[in-house]
Amino acid sequence: MTDDDSTTDDRTRTDSTDARRRRRPVTPPYQAPAGATATSKWAPDGQESLSVTATAGWTVLRREESPAAEVFSVAWVVDDAPADRPVTFVFNGGPGASAAYLHVGAIGPRRVDLPADGSLPRMPVRLVDNDASWLPQTDLVFVDPVGTGFSRRIPASESTKKNAEEDAKDTSDHGYYEFAADLAAMREFIGRWLSANGRWSAPVVIAGESYGGYRVGRLARSLQEDEGVGLAGAILISPALELGPLTATDYSMESFIDTLPTMAAGALHHGRCRAAGEGAPVDDVMAAAAEFAAGDYATFLARGAAMDPDARDDVLGRLADLVGLDRDVVDRVDGRVTIVTWVRELLRDERKVVGLYDATQVTTDPFPDREPFAGADPTLAGITPAFTMGVNQVLRGEIGLESERRYELLSLDVNEAWKVDEDVHALEMPPGATDDLRYGLSLNPHLRVLIVHGRHDLVTPSHTSVRLRDLMRLDPATGERVDLRTYDGGHMFYALADSRAAFAADARDFLATCLGDPD
Repeated sequence: MTDDDSTTDDRTRTDSTDARRRRRPVTPPYQAPAGATATSKWAPDGQESLSVTATAGWTVLRREESPAAEVFSVAWVVDDAPADRPVTFVFNGGPGASAAYLHVGAIGPRRVDLPADGSLPRMPVRLVDNDASWLPQTDLVFVDPVGTGFSRRIPASESTKKNAEEDAKDTSDHGYYEFAADLAAMREFIGRWLSANGRWSAPVVIAGESYGGYRVGRLARSLQEDEGVGLAGAILISPALELGPLTATDYSMESFIDTLPTMAAGALHHGRCRAAGEGAPVDDVMAAAAEFAAGDYATFLARGAAMDPDARDDVLGRLADLVGLDRDVVDRVDGRVTIVTWVRELLRDERKVVGLYDATQVTTDPFPDREPFAGADPTLAGITPAFTMGVNQVLRGEIGLESERRYELLSLDVNEAWKVDEDVHALEMPPGATDDLRYGLSLNPHLRVLIVHGRHDLVTPSHTSVRLRDLMRLDPATGERVDLRTYDGGHMFYALADSRAAFAADARDFLATCLGDPD
C-alpha cells in the first residue's frame, strides 16, 4: 500500500464518521411552554392611571446542566419606565402555596372583589382594579415555587429523553421540596429575571407571606451573600420566622405563650373575654394577655406540677377568663390550651367553630359529635375557590395564557413532601429565619424590614414576631430599620377592606423610605 492509498483510506473513514454524525438526530434545547403578554390600563378610582404590561410565563431552572423545573411567574411592569425602576418579588408560603393569595388578594393590580368584612363573596367572583396595589411604587413579580401554581418539576423523560419506563422510576423532586434547595431556586429565579429583563440597576424588594415570610427572612442573607443581589427592603407578611413555635406539645412553652394574646383578642371579638369589659380596646386586651403570658403563665408552663396549688388555681382561672373558655375545659387540658381546642370550644354552645386563620370568622360545625373536628376552616378552605377562580380569570382571561395545566393554589402534596436538606444534627430543628434576617441587616446597613400581622391569626400569631424582635439584640440604629405593624383580621388580614387599606398605606410609606423616594 502506498502513502497515497493510506491517506485516501483515512479520509474515507473520516468522511463516513462525519456522515453518521450528521445523520444522528440532535436533541434541541429544552423549551418551556409558551407564555403570554398583555398591556392594559390600571385605573382605580382616585389614583393616576398607569399603562402596565403583564408577562406570564415559565423560567427553566437546571440541575447538573439538565432542565429540572419550570418556575411560573407573572410580572407587572409599568410601561416606558426606566430600567432602574424598583422591582418587588413576591411569593406565598405553605410550603406548597402559590403566589395567588397576594397576587389577586392583596397587592396585584387586579384583585378579587371581596365583601368589606372579609366574608366569602358570591360565586363566580368579580375582579376589580386594586386601589391597594403597590404598582405606583414598584413593578411586581409574583413567583410560584415548584409544585405550586403552574410551576412543576420536569420529568426525566422530557429533560433527557429517557424512555417512559425510566421516567416512571424517577420519583425525585430534584430537591425543590427542601429548605435550602427552595431558597436556591428562588435566588436563581430572581437573578435570572433581573438578567433577562435588564434590571440589575433596579432597587430590589422581596415580600412573602407565612412560609414566604420565612423565605424572605432567609433570603435577606443568602440573596445578598450568594447571588449578589443587594436588597432595598424586605416585607414579611404573617411570617413564620421560627418553626419551633408552630408546634405545641405537653413539654413546650413558646406556642402557648405566643397564641394567648390572639385567643384573648378573639374572645373579646365574640363577647366571651371575661377579663375585659365590653368595648375594651383590643390592643389593650392583647397587651395585658401578653404580660400575663410572659409572667405568671410562663411560670406555670415551666413548673407544671411543682407549682403551688393555690398559685396554679389562680393562673388557670385568669387564663379561662382571658381566652373565654369554661373553667372545666381549661382544667381538662391542664392550662395548655392549643389553638385546635380553643377554636372548637369557644362557641361550642352555639354549634359554631372559630377560624384558625382568622378568629373573627366562624362556621357551623357540621359534625358536632365527632372528635377531632372534621369540618373545614372557614378562612383557608372558604377562600380557596375565590382565589382560584380569580387568578384563572387574570391569567387565562385577561393576560391570554393558554395552558391545560391545573393551577395549584395550595398543594398538600408539596407540603407533605417537604424535608430538611441542610447540615444539621439529627435531633436539631430545621433552621429558623431570624438569624439570617439579623445577618442580612448587619450585612446591608441600608436594608429596611417591615413585618405585618393580623391580630386574629392563630397560625402565625403576631406576638411571635414581637417576642422574636425583642430577642434579636439589635443595636438602636439597626432596630430603627425594623418596623412591625398589626391590623384587624387574621392570616390574610388584607381580605378586610379597612385592613387592606391600612396595609397599603404602611407599605407605601415603607417603600418610599427604603427606596429613597424624596416624597
